[in-house]
Amino acid sequence: MDVVVFGAGSLGSLVGGLCAREHDVTLVGRDPHISAVRESGLRVTGAVEFTVEPDARTTVPDRADLALVTVKSFDTPTAARALTDCAPAVVCSLQNGLGNEERLARSHDTVLAGTCTYGARLDGPGRVACTGIGEVVVGDPDGGPSAAAERVGGALRAANIDVQVSPRMARRRWEKLAVNAGINPVTALAGVANGALADGPLHGVATAAARETARVARENDIDLDERDAVATLESVVETTAENHSSMLQDVRADNRTEVDAINGAVVARTDEPAPVNRTLARLVRGLTA
Repeated sequence: MDVVVFGAGSLGSLVGGLCAREHDVTLVGRDPHISAVRESGLRVTGAVEFTVEPDARTTVPDRADLALVTVKSFDTPTAARALTDCAPAVVCSLQNGLGNEERLARSHDTVLAGTCTYGARLDGPGRVACTGIGEVVVGDPDGGPSAAAERVGGALRAANIDVQVSPRMARRRWEKLAVNAGINPVTALAGVANGALADGPLHGVATAAARETARVARENDIDLDERDAVATLESVVETTAENHSSMLQDVRADNRTEVDAINGAVVARTDEPAPVNRTLARLVRGLTA
């Protein structure tokens, strides 16, 4: 299978590298990382270790069977436009936040939603560390069976990636949003690793954001119980205790964050007050203003 990964940062490079053990992969990203991969291959270290030699470029290839989109949410329109040049049969978002699949579907016929709990960190041009083994879940964004998701799941399994095909992606998207709404802004504001949210006042703020997100999910006809949202958040905090969230990394690098697609998305999808998510969003925006 010809796979293009659009957004070869830390997660995109890791997922693309895993896929390259079985498939023909093109990583699309920025220099100097892309130049290093093109010249010397991609070195993966940490929980799994190997070197692969995928194609690497700053523009999309001529064709692809599958496009995995791993750019920041605010770059989704750019990804959607660029991928029209290689006309992938299936486009799958592995991004944070809500709204990405809808944007991709404006220019692509078959779009899947996905979540990925592998931990990844760029250690330099051409090098990515796998900071934790996780799983990939794919499915139709609105839920229900999907032949395209089954094909993608089979392709990822062939590359020894732990993958599930879910008929409940609508709920999973909101469950992931609840986790991100709690972990990302709180760690970014406090400047701490995920494990610091296991107890104490930071735990209280993170779980309050997750509960509020679950409430808004139910307002949007998604069956997500507050207890389930909090339990999932606590599980992720435990399994990724040493990780630094993507939002914390963005704040430290003075980069734009995805807070509008995470906490901002919660606020935008309710007519009722969402004070926890609203406050977290405003505080994070203030950090990078």
